[in-house]
Amino acid sequence: MSNSIVPKRIAIFGSTGSIGTQALDVIAAHPQMFSVEVLTAHSNDELLVKQALRFQPNIVVIGDERKYSRVKELLSGTDIKVFGGEQALEEVASMNCYDMMLAAIVGFAGLRPTLNAIENGKAVALANKETLVVAGDIVMQKAVENRVPVIPVDSEHSAIFQCLVGETRNRIEKVVLTASGGPFLGRKPNYLVNVKRDHALQHPNWNMGAKITIDSATLMNKGLEMIEARWLFNLKPDQVQVVVHPQSIIHSLVQFEDGSIKAQMGLPDMKLPIQYALAFPHRIVSDFPRYDFRKPAQLTFEEPDTKTFRNLILATEALFKGGNVPCVLNAANEIAVYAFLRNRIGFLDMTDLIEKTMAHVPFIEKPTLQEYFESDAEARNFAASLIKL
Repeated sequence: MSNSIVPKRIAIFGSTGSIGTQALDVIAAHPQMFSVEVLTAHSNDELLVKQALRFQPNIVVIGDERKYSRVKELLSGTDIKVFGGEQALEEVASMNCYDMMLAAIVGFAGLRPTLNAIENGKAVALANKETLVVAGDIVMQKAVENRVPVIPVDSEHSAIFQCLVGETRNRIEKVVLTASGGPFLGRKPNYLVNVKRDHALQHPNWNMGAKITIDSATLMNKGLEMIEARWLFNLKPDQVQVVVHPQSIIHSLVQFEDGSIKAQMGLPDMKLPIQYALAFPHRIVSDFPRYDFRKPAQLTFEEPDTKTFRNLILATEALFKGGNVPCVLNAANEIAVYAFLRNRIGFLDMTDLIEKTMAHVPFIEKPTLQEYFESDAEARNFAASLIKL
């Protein structure tokens, strides 16, 4: 009898983005452990077709319907099924042809496919933090009802998750998310007023997509991660803390009620948390570069400068208020980043836009899924109207 393992069938939602492409590298390095069942992209049809020809998935979805016929034509010589449109994303997420979804669609758009996967009992490797920021209570409740593991791919949440393995019976006192501080660490508002898009896209430690890189520069990324951590690990808002750690070697820490602290460390490389989530509960061999304790002179920690980077204050406010406020925060931030990347507003204007939108949209304490969608739409429309998008 052969002891061959059946490869885990992976559906990558958002395969052409930063996380999706790195996940395919991980899968390519371990073909005996993983197979690619589904690949989806929003509009990058060229890369999607390349990936499909290489990995031969069962299904490919292109979100932008205008590009559907081109993708279908280029894959016509294969057995790959091709679908187009947002609706198709949700339908494919509900299919029974895969074992685990890597949820790597950027932003609010990732929410419905992820929920569909959970409702169909599929394990989720979650790289889309907005899903939990927007509707974390509903998403995690459904995960519990369907007994579905949600394994975080974000480096910070993966770190916390790894620190908690074997600690299920032990109470967490608090979690500490580490922030690199982004490219403008130590800068003051008089400098940030003049910052342009290309400058903000240069991150010192991590190689990420445009949206998350800007979020990192404004510290909104850390704010969204605080809200995500609250739901992922069933914490109270005051159990989540942020500390700036410019070297990005410690990815986050967990403090238990006895005062002991566990940290997860490693070089900044997203392939590590991606591989950990895909292979969980096993750790598998990798050839990623190793951290050498003899190399860096020191690891340092400091308080975030919330006077300058007020997004962290707004996100903390959303975390404590709860209800639909995090959803509104996220929607306004998506519009703000979109506008900044197109040079329509300045770096510091993003925070003002988010603050005004949070003040405008009415508070709902226990929103239904429908009300989350309505709050999201209202926040986007209002934010867009402020900058006449």
